Parts: sequence; C-alpha cells; structure tokens
Amino acid sequence: MSALVGSRAPYRLGVHLIDDGADVAVLASHAEAVELCLLDPDPASADGWSERRIALRGPEHGVWFARVPGIRAGQRYGFRAHGRWDPAAGLRYNPAKLLVDPYARGLAGDVVLGQAVHGHVVDDEGRTVGPQPEPDPTDSRAHVPHAVVVDDRFDAPPVPRPQVPWEDTVIYEAHVRGLTMRLPGVPAELRGTYAGLAHPATIAHLLALGITTVELLPIHAMASEPHLVRRGLTNYWGYNTLGFFAPNPRYATRAAQDAGPQAVLAEVKGMVHLLHRAGLEVLLDVVYNHTCEGGTDGPQLSWRGLDPTVYYLHDGGMPARFADVTGCGNSLDFRRPRVVQMALDSLRYWVADVGVDGFRFDLAVTLGRDDDGFTPQHPFLVALQTDPVLAGTKLVAEPWDVGPGGWRTGAFPAPLAEWNDRFRNAARSFWLADPAQAAHGRPGHGVRDLATRLAGSADLFGYSDPPLMRGVVASVNYVTAHDGFTLADLTRYEHKRNEANGENNRDGTDDNRSWNHGVEGRVDDAVVGAEILPLRRRSMRNLLGTLLLSAGTPMITAGDEIGRTQHGNNNAYCLDDETSWLDWELEPWQVDHLATTRHLLHLRRTHPALRSRAFFRGQPRDGAPWPDLDWRLADAGPFDHHTWHDPGVRTLQMIRSAPQGDSALLVVNGLLDVAEVVLARGPGASWELVWDSAWDRPDELRTAAINGALHPSPGERTTLEPLSMRLYTAGP
Repeated sequence: MSALVGSRAPYRLGVHLIDDGADVAVLASHAEAVELCLLDPDPASADGWSERRIALRGPEHGVWFARVPGIRAGQRYGFRAHGRWDPAAGLRYNPAKLLVDPYARGLAGDVVLGQAVHGHVVDDEGRTVGPQPEPDPTDSRAHVPHAVVVDDRFDAPPVPRPQVPWEDTVIYEAHVRGLTMRLPGVPAELRGTYAGLAHPATIAHLLALGITTVELLPIHAMASEPHLVRRGLTNYWGYNTLGFFAPNPRYATRAAQDAGPQAVLAEVKGMVHLLHRAGLEVLLDVVYNHTCEGGTDGPQLSWRGLDPTVYYLHDGGMPARFADVTGCGNSLDFRRPRVVQMALDSLRYWVADVGVDGFRFDLAVTLGRDDDGFTPQHPFLVALQTDPVLAGTKLVAEPWDVGPGGWRTGAFPAPLAEWNDRFRNAARSFWLADPAQAAHGRPGHGVRDLATRLAGSADLFGYSDPPLMRGVVASVNYVTAHDGFTLADLTRYEHKRNEANGENNRDGTDDNRSWNHGVEGRVDDAVVGAEILPLRRRSMRNLLGTLLLSAGTPMITAGDEIGRTQHGNNNAYCLDDETSWLDWELEPWQVDHLATTRHLLHLRRTHPALRSRAFFRGQPRDGAPWPDLDWRLADAGPFDHHTWHDPGVRTLQMIRSAPQGDSALLVVNGLLDVAEVVLARGPGASWELVWDSAWDRPDELRTAAINGALHPSPGERTTLEPLSMRLYTAGP
C-alpha cells in the first residue's frame, strides 16, 4: 500500500502528530526500502491484527520518511525494512520482522520468545541453525511489542523544578517497583507503580529522611534476556532497553496499562510533577550503552533490523560480529553521529517533555569511546556540556565499562559527576575488611585512603583545567548500590548467596570487602552468637556516617536506611520478589537505624561545614580565620609523611570549617581497642558532641549531656569505643 501525501524532508526522527496526521521518519541507511505498518485489531485474522503498509520515501541522508494523513494518538505501528541478507557484512534485512521504532513514545505488548522474533533460523535454545545464518520467513507481528503513537501534551499546572544545588544534594537510588510494593500507607492498587512512588506516604518517608533527589533504576521500556525467560525469571533491574523514549508500562497502574501507552506516559509525568511539588528532584538511570537485542545472533526487534552496522559497534572482522565492551552482548557505536543523536534526542525528550532533572549514565565509558578508546573530548560528552536543553540538569557517569581501558573514574569532564568506586572500596576496607583481618592478627590499612575519600577524592577529581575546577561534588560517594550487598548484608555475609539467580552462584562480584563479624548470615537476638549484633549494627552506622559526613555528593541505596537484607544475594537483578522489595515491617533495631540516618542527614543539612562544594586547600578561605581542612592525630599532633603511610595508624581527627564560621570535628577510631583522643583545636572555645556511632540511636545525646560530655573543650581527653566515629560541631 502506498499513501504518501505531502511527504517532507526528515528533520526529526520518529512519529510526530500534526493537524491532519503524522510526520514519520526512521533511520535505515543501508535498507533498499522501508514500510510503515499501521496495525489495527482484527478478530478475523489469524493473529488478531490487520496491517496497512505505507512505503516511505528515501533514503535522504539515511532516513526514510513521509507525511501520513489520518494517523491519531493510539495508533499502533511498526516498520518493515527490505535489503541485503548478508550476515558476513553485518546486514540482516528481513521484511518478515516487524520492527519497533527506536523513537517510539509508547510501546504495547511483550516480546514472545521463539523463532518468530529472530531474523534468522534458530533452534529451541536460540542457537543459529546451520553453518551460516539463514533468513527466517515467520512473521513476527504477533510476537513483538508494537509502537504506539502518543500525544505528548500533559494538562497540569507547571511546577518549578527544585534545582537543588549540588552541595545540598542527597541522592536516593530506588527501584520504582521495589520501593513501594510493601510500603504501608500506599493503596494496594498503587504499590509498585509510578503513582505509588509519588503517593504522599512515599514522599513523606523521603522528606522525613532528608532526601533531595530520587534516582530511579531504569524506567525505559525493556525486554528480559532469553536465558532469564527460559528460567521463568525477569530482568527486574531493567538494564536491557527496548525503547529509549518509551516508559516501561509494567510500572504503571493496572488502570493506566489497560488504558494504553498514552495513560502510562501521563502517569510518569504525573509522578515527576508530584515529586517536584514536594521539592524532590528526579534522576533517571539510563542505559545508552547497549540494547536488549543481545549478541550477534540475538533477536531482531528494532535497531538490528533497521541499520545494524550503524547502530552497533562491530569488531572489524569477517564475518562481522558485534564488539562487546558492555558485557551484555552488544554495544551501541558512539562513533556514529546518528547514535549520538539518538541518545541526545532521548535525553532532551525526558527533560523537556517529561520533566526529569537529570540522568545517571550506565557504563558511561562506552558512550565516550572513539576509534582509539575513551576520550573526555568525545562528541557526546561535549554535547552534554553544551546542549541548551540539558544545561542545568544533573549528569552522573558510571565511569567504567568492560572494554580495554574501561576504568575511568575521575576522567569525565565537568559538569558531569561520577560514581566513586574508590570511596566504596575505602569505606568497606577500613570498617569491615581490615578489622576482619585484624581479628586474625593480620595487618590492614592505615587512614590515608580513608582520609582522601573523606575529603572529596581530590586525587581522582582534582585534575582539570584549571585544576580543582570540578569540586568535591563531582564525587558521588556510595557504600552500596543496586548491585552488590546491601548495607546490612555487608555486616552479615562474607560470601555471596546468589543461588536463586539460577547461575550456580557464579554471577555477582566476589570482591565484597564485607565482614560477617564471626558468624555467617542472620543472627537473632536470642540465640548463640547474638553478642555480635551490637558490633554489626555499629559497623553499619560507621559506614553510614562515613558516607553522609564526607565531602562529596552522598548516594543512599533505598532500604539501607532501614537495614534491609537480600539474604546474601549480591546480584538480585532477576528477582522481582520479596528478595528485592523493601520490607517496611521494622524490628526495634531498624527503627533505631532509621532514626540515625535521619539524624545524620539533619546534621549534614544544618551545618555548612559538612556541605562543601569546592576542594579543600588546607588554609583559610574567604577571610575566615581558620583553615578549611586540618588533620590531626589522636594526640592532636599533626600528621607527617611517616604517619600518613603507617598502616598501624588507624585513628584520626578531621576538622572542617566553612567561611560562615561553622566547623565540624570528625574523630575516627578504626582500632579493635578503645582509643584515647586529645580533642583538636578548632575556631571555638568548645566543641558540641552531636553524634557517636557507638550510640544505638541519636537520643543517646541526652545521656551524654547528663554525663557532662556534651561540650568538651579543645585539648580535653576523651575515649572512643573500638571501631567507632564521633562528630562534634562548633558554631560561628
């Protein structure tokens, strides 16, 4: 069928409504013909669908396009691409396969695993049949999601973006579904949904905690990997994208899902709107490094069938194979301008139309690779720095991938911030791995690396032109994230327990730097071994205090504030069940832990000395009479080269002062024994004790006041419990 009316040059990709229909444009530069396929329900057809095919014009600069009258919101569609079947050259055009529009704003339906979704003939396990891939004639129309035309308008009064300054930012990494599936106060029909995340009960928890910025695990439309589907599992985390413009309908309410993609998109926009109204920013974890189409012989769902040698990075061999620097089977080729364009168009859409405030880029090194490897001057990274729509948003890189030279922490350009894995490793080593070694008489590390992380990791983020330009806020500090042990499990398990993932416990990292404190797994209060519970909980508070009192941007993983457990699973990416969902029925110690988290965030919020933006220089700033940073030993003497490098020195005092006159003294005891400390001098006549990790809960301040220890003077002697830290403050 051909129905081109008023066709026009393709200045924007995707399907965009106009007064009398829609403009359609899709990239398929190596195709010989492309058809737009309009789908309508048809009970009389064998698969329930009728199809109208419209031949597109082109290619113009690789794009096929048309202006098609009569298209309205809600119309289902896809593309069929005709061209060479030449797998050795990387080309597998097969018009039997209905392809998802890479720019679709809505998707309906699921991938039905089987022969139909593969462009070539495969066996029951998805393996290529025969010595060479042969095209499969099975029509995939009833086995793949359909793109759906949506109206992007959203009728709600505008709400100003919160625009939280970086130095005030506290990030909360959460899964839309897992956060609210069991949250009291959220109605059953809203649990695990976009609407549930924006429910007053959820917002109340976030605000009471002291969160400013919610970072959501991927909400782009996705498909689970075939090996998970065969085992009856799903990709719960969502790092397997099928659409960079379409929200995942699975996280919408049942009513929105039944109403269709238009209602799903409206629910996402409503979530952002309500979170903004509460003063909360929204960041999206985005996965532009690879797609759900898997390796060279994976399913043919979208990009592979439209323009595989443009969209995907290849290894340069013959026959052509996908190059995999992501560990996921394929890698999008960011050497290609059209790939860069797709990512930027997607980012602009989520900011300008949906309203989000920024992004965390999964495996961001892949996005900055050219022919010679990663470069901070990559066009995509340059665009992030200069794009007028993205200017002012929060941009965070996961600074590694699995390709050559893939670890690049500290190498990204401003204004990007980065996940700081060195912070994670230093905190875990100092508070967990080192004491575990010391308990067996083996040496650990001193305070040098921990001190560097407490002060904002200038060794990683200080190199710029001019130097120190990025500031400490470029370091996104974290102790846990969605992958790895939870905070509680770091203190319970020394070995991962990933059997439920179905991979014989081979998946997940073995570099956990955890400490079970002598007993593996859960220990109840009334059993043998319960004597280790207070130390386990103190270790959790030490890690939490290190995170929230350090210079940099803290990121809390949802549930760590209540001490949640995944029962030792450190890679629960495929478990959409109670393993991954937060359990809000709290034991008394969890209530105490939540109170501690809130207290620490309150201290951070109310003391400017704990919210630095610039790197420290060890000298007075802005006319202040006191250095912005000073380090002292336990006896209040200065550090020298020897003591900084002495692994036996595991106590320190860190004094931070803000130009406004506010100061904070953090005292750390990493020994297995009580430490005697002479309190360092500060700008005031006395210090005020505001927190001690030896306290089960913050209201033990009252006990300290009764004992006269609340306002010690500089030079006064005090003792710290083994493996503990303490915070003092002094006002202007």
